Amino acid sequence: MPRNIDVLIFPDFQLLDAAGPITGFEAAGRAPPGDEAAFRDGAPSAYRLRTVAREAGPVTGSSGIQMVAARWDDAPCDTLIVAGGWGTRAASACPETLAYIRAAARRARRVASVCSGAFILAAAGLLDGRRATTHWARAAEFARAFPRVRVEPDRIFVRDGAIWTSAGITAGIDLALALIAEDLGEATAKRAAQQLVVYHRRPGGQSQFSALLEADRSGSRFSPVLAWARERIGEQLSVERLAERAAMSSRHFARAFTAETGTTPAKAVERLRLEAAREWVENSAEPIEGIAMSAGFRDPERMRRAFLRAFGQPPQAMRRHARLGRLANPSLP
Repeated sequence: MPRNIDVLIFPDFQLLDAAGPITGFEAAGRAPPGDEAAFRDGAPSAYRLRTVAREAGPVTGSSGIQMVAARWDDAPCDTLIVAGGWGTRAASACPETLAYIRAAARRARRVASVCSGAFILAAAGLLDGRRATTHWARAAEFARAFPRVRVEPDRIFVRDGAIWTSAGITAGIDLALALIAEDLGEATAKRAAQQLVVYHRRPGGQSQFSALLEADRSGSRFSPVLAWARERIGEQLSVERLAERAAMSSRHFARAFTAETGTTPAKAVERLRLEAAREWVENSAEPIEGIAMSAGFRDPERMRRAFLRAFGQPPQAMRRHARLGRLANPSLP
């Protein structure tokens, strides 16, 4: 029996936040790639998909493109997915929207958000005391607005019980693949990923894409400190030393840095080390042990564990994949 998937949209929603997961579920519910006959014959889908909104009819996204939605109702659904986008600020302040989400969460087996859709779930109270993520560029804002949520800004998606949240925009596809794997098994999720031509499990977290850009943006009071730290990445970079550079007490620096960036100074330094180490691992022939020293990890095992946390694979595997990529594409540097 097909599972009912409702995707909540609203004016100025991000189109891909809705279309990405929808396409993932469609790919999983249909025949394996290459089985065109099954597609022609209308093979039954494992999912019944619909978009829902406060009012039935066309809903205009931030791109100007419209999707047609049914009016939300009290019909039970297996999974409710809340899109993100510029319109999340208004949706988060809409009592009707929040009441609908709370009621739907009581009926549904699970609730999920894509990108800044996490703001709507948090405003509805669904994320209180839970771990969650959102787009890296809004993670610090999210942490400040909802202090009862345990924000994990570097995750592609986070599951906490029956509540799932995902990072920015395309991470909605990663989220959908994880939900598919839970429903139909890893083999089906892998086939769907192949059909979509995406990673089945994307290596790494948001740091490989955002790389502390939020803290390093123009005008940030911590940007000069981060630039200074990058130039000394192989040195000891304690909170005390960073605070001294920022002309702040250690305690005040740690609090202010975490409040503005959504991450601690220690984690930020580790990301800087990972940025440098990954560049050297993928583009140099320097031994892994030497890179660990140059990047400030000191111990190769410590660097290996950091790579696994951030990228999902050890340095040796990343070097091997980079070399294979250059062999397959000789035009790459």
